[in-house]
Parts: sequence; structure tokens; C-alpha cells
Amino acid sequence: MSTPSTQYSADYWRSLRYYNIYRLVLAILFVVLGGVLSKRLGLEVADLLLFFSASVIYLAGVVLSFILLRLRRPRFTWQLAMQVCGDILVLPILSYASGGVQSNIGLLLLISLAAAGLVSRGRITLFFAALASISTLLTHAYAVLHDDIPAAQFLQVGLQCMAYFAVAWMAHSLAKYAVDSQLLAQRRGRDLISMSEANRLVMRDMQDGVIVVDSNGSIMQMNPSAARLLHHNHQSGETLSDTFPMVYGQYAIWKNNGSNSRETMQLDMGMQARLRFVAVERDSVHGAVIFLEDMQRVQAEAQQIKLAALGRLTANIAHEVRNPLSAISYATELMQEGEVDAQQRRLLQIVLDNTQRINRIVHDVMQLNRRDRAQIEQFDLHEALHTFVDEFIRAGKLDDGLMVLLAEGVVPVAFDRGHLRQVLWNLCSNALRYGQRQTGSLMLMLLDDDGTVSLDVQDDGPGVAEENSARLFEPFFTTAAQGTGLGLYIAKELCAANGAKLEYRKREGHDGACFRITFGGTHGNAT
Repeated sequence: MSTPSTQYSADYWRSLRYYNIYRLVLAILFVVLGGVLSKRLGLEVADLLLFFSASVIYLAGVVLSFILLRLRRPRFTWQLAMQVCGDILVLPILSYASGGVQSNIGLLLLISLAAAGLVSRGRITLFFAALASISTLLTHAYAVLHDDIPAAQFLQVGLQCMAYFAVAWMAHSLAKYAVDSQLLAQRRGRDLISMSEANRLVMRDMQDGVIVVDSNGSIMQMNPSAARLLHHNHQSGETLSDTFPMVYGQYAIWKNNGSNSRETMQLDMGMQARLRFVAVERDSVHGAVIFLEDMQRVQAEAQQIKLAALGRLTANIAHEVRNPLSAISYATELMQEGEVDAQQRRLLQIVLDNTQRINRIVHDVMQLNRRDRAQIEQFDLHEALHTFVDEFIRAGKLDDGLMVLLAEGVVPVAFDRGHLRQVLWNLCSNALRYGQRQTGSLMLMLLDDDGTVSLDVQDDGPGVAEENSARLFEPFFTTAAQGTGLGLYIAKELCAANGAKLEYRKREGHDGACFRITFGGTHGNAT
């Protein structure tokens, strides 16, 4: 909850201080006129005493107002009311002491009312005008009754009171307009800041390069994507013709012809970009926005769309192949149970082996669709690895010590448990196939480096040939006679679906292969 001193902004208090400075100058002037230059005023002694006394009291009140302003006690509205009411009380007295309405001191109330309207932003200004009119009329009525002032001067006093209301109303209107203008300016300023920040974020995160140039071809702005495509970071004062002459050539053609042909331009290091120009015209200034579309990214996105469509088509075909394949396999097994000679049995075994191989391929192809249905959960990887190792050893009937797990502590990760099991099963099956099946031939090593969790699956086999390392994760690439070539590809895809990365690494100082899974990050304690 705000205190009285903080309900009004610093602008209000600053305006009130300026108004009080004006009152201080006016009070000092009255004291000087009444004390030093009294003989030149031509007033009676009693009037001079009243004038000087009122001036001194007025000066003391102004000085006290400065102290209250510094303390900001009482609240703003009370201090403003006290200062304006002080003027309304003192100035008519000074006007009476200096000869009445003819001295024109009462006109100084116009300044006080105008200042009150501007300082208070138009609040209770008409109320102050009413008080000033009452004070002026009462003072003049006293002068008419006590000093025999002509009653005809009431007309002049009435006109003066009308001026009070006119000035108060004008100050109220001007203050209201000023407040509305200030609020509009603040709102526009906030909108401008928001738009500028939004423009900065859009420019920064756009995948296409953007270059903004003015009518002279000077580069006004360039986003990081454009800097990446053109291999140059923008510096102030650069021109398009000197910095990027190839882009400037297309820009000059567009500027002269006015046509936007979306030309594709060959950049450095084999990169290509398609240019698009958009004119910017404002306040007789003709500039342009140049868009650079990374063609490699466009082609990669198109390739991904094609692969996704091909994957769905392949999965559907595999599903349709599976039913007749099961029938062939079942019929072959039935035929083997009958009386057949050795030649027929060998042929039936060939049919059965190939149907099983095709069935494995179909099963692997259908697994590709699982990457889009990842159910990521948070769990302790250390505990999950122990469970997997026990299951894998029992399923493969492995000797004790052949498979080794090196892991310590609680290591939380986020992954689909089923996906992780399938990835590890594929990697460990490959390691077991190519390893020497000795103690420690298959090793799982869990690493935690400053929050980056990784898992190495190592074997002591011959390793991967140099010419094959680049094609390891390609679909249907295999060096095994009975392999489908989909195991490593599926493992990599499942890791990518869970925000992880699977890569091949050479074992340093040892024979064999090493496949590393780098997890996407930890998410607190395991559940």
C-alpha cells in the first residue's frame, strides 16, 4: 500500500516546487516594496504597515512551504491547497493595503489559479477560483463600507472575478489535455519499446537472413542468419556495395527494374541463397528489406518431408506384407512336419529362414513409427541400467563377467523407457555379435560431466572400418550377411525423438567399437 508521499509522481512535486519558487520571489518583492520603497508607494501609514506586515507573513509562509515540500508532509493535495489558499488570502489583503482594485495586485491571483490548475493537472481548479472570487469580493466590500470606496468599482471587481473563472477553466482544459498527451506519449513509448523488442527478437530468431538498407544503400540492420550466410558481422557505417557487392548487384537490378525475380545467388563455401527485395517508403525515404533464404535449409526441410512421407508409406506396406508373410512361414513349418526328403527339407528351411529375415525387416520398419509416440518420463538411469543388464544376461545366457556395468550414484534422465530398452538392446546385440565373448568384452560405462549425462556401449571386437564409419547410421546399410541394416538407424532415430544423440567413437588405446548416447539433460531428482 502506497504512503501519502508516494501517491503522486515526482513530476507533481517538482511542479509544486517551481510554483513555490515563484511565490518566494513574489513575497521577497512585496517585502522590498513595503520596507525599502515604501515612500514611493504613496499610501497612508496604516496601509503601509498592513502591506509590510502581510508581506512578511506571506514570506514566512512561503519559507515554511519549502520545509514541508522537502519533508513531503502532509500529502501533495494538502500542500497545494495550503499554498493556493495562502495566495487567495494574502493577495486581496495586499491589494486592499495598496489602494484597492486599482493597484491590480489582485490580478496576480490569475497566475496562482493558472499555476494551481497546471500543477494539480486540472483538479479542484474551479473551487480555487470560487474561493478567490469570494475573497476579492469580501475585501472590496470591506473597503466600500470602511473606507468609502466608490461602489461603482464592484463592476471592475466582478470582471476580475470572471477572469478568475476563465483562467481556471482554461488551466483545467490545458491540464487535462496535457495529462492526456502525457498518457498517450507514455503509452506510445511503451508500444514503441515493445515493438522494438519484438522486432529484435523476430530478426534474431528468423531462419532467413534479413538486411535493412536505406535509400543510399547503407546497411541499417542485419540479423544473425544473414551474418551466418554471408560470413560477415555487421558494423556501423557499412554500405551494401562495399561489403556485399554480389548482393548489391542484385539489389541494383531490382531497384532499377522494380521487379522481384527471387534470384538464387551462389555464396561462399558452396552455400546458396534466394534473394527477395521489399521496398520501404516512409517520409520520402526509400529503403529496402533484403531477405536471404537459405536454399540448403529449404532443401533439407523438403527432404525431411519426403522421408517422413516415405516412412509412413513404408510402414503401411510393411504392415500389409506381414499378414501373407506369416501365412507363408506357417505353411512352411507345416510342410516340414510331413514326410519330405532331404532336398525338400533344405529348400523348406531356406524358405523359412528368408521369411524370418523378411519378418525382422518388417518388424524394424514398423518400429520407425514409434519415434513419434515417445512417452518421455523421468527416472534414475543407474537403476534402469542394472535392470537392463540383468535382463540381457538372462536372455542371452551370457557367462558371468562378460557384460560389465560401470555406473555410480543417482543419475536422473528424461527418456522413454521402452525406447531406451530398444536402443540398448540393439547396441548390446551388435557389441555381442562382434566381440570376443571374453570377460569384460561388453562394457556399459555411465559418465556424468557437469550435468551432461552420457552412456558408452563398448566392445572388444575388430571395430568399424574407416570407410564404413560415415555410413553406420544409414538405413539398410550392414556388413553382416544376416543383418537388416536398420538396428543402428532405428537406435539413432529413437534417441533423436527423446532429445538425445547417438554417435560412434573410436576406443582410445583399445580395439573395438564405442557407441555413445548423450542425453538431452537432467531434470532434477529421479522419481
